[in-house]
Amino acid sequence: MISCLNGIYEEYNRYIYHLCLKLTRNTAEAEDLMQEVWVKVVRNEEQVQKVDHVKAWLTTITMNTFRDRYRKNVRRSKYMMSQPETLDVPILDLVPSNDISTEEKVEKDVVTKIVQEKMHELDAIYQKTLWYFYVDQYSLIEISTLMKVSIGTVKSRLFRAKARLKEILLSDSSLKDVVMA
Repeated sequence: MISCLNGIYEEYNRYIYHLCLKLTRNTAEAEDLMQEVWVKVVRNEEQVQKVDHVKAWLTTITMNTFRDRYRKNVRRSKYMMSQPETLDVPILDLVPSNDISTEEKVEKDVVTKIVQEKMHELDAIYQKTLWYFYVDQYSLIEISTLMKVSIGTVKSRLFRAKARLKEILLSDSSLKDVVMA
């Protein structure tokens, strides 16, 4: 098991560090956050073998750890009357929250349904590529292996599929209020 964790560390250490740095915008805090993430990974080492997509799992742990640290800092700062200096609000907006309101859930379900319906208007190859990438969360390498094409082809298909899906969504006049250009 330890060699498994060593391999994961070797493969994803730089990625996790850069993600932490992007979130904190401070090298010292990024290193602290990264250390906290790896401690959680080691504590949950029995989960590693159950994980299909290690990178996505590590990203989730990183984002959740960052969000927890941010919340703790905000709670603490209410008493100290100062906000964290390294707070990067646009990045925080991207951090998913576990607390989703009923309205947000309904809206998300409606949008998901619309996008899935419109995906059926795409060519099958584009549907499959989008599905693998966004729903199944396969990496580009995994998709290229599954589809027996080069990574460049997968990237091209993703780009074309997203552009075509956007065209389809924008061309539907009933979705004017839902879709932004």
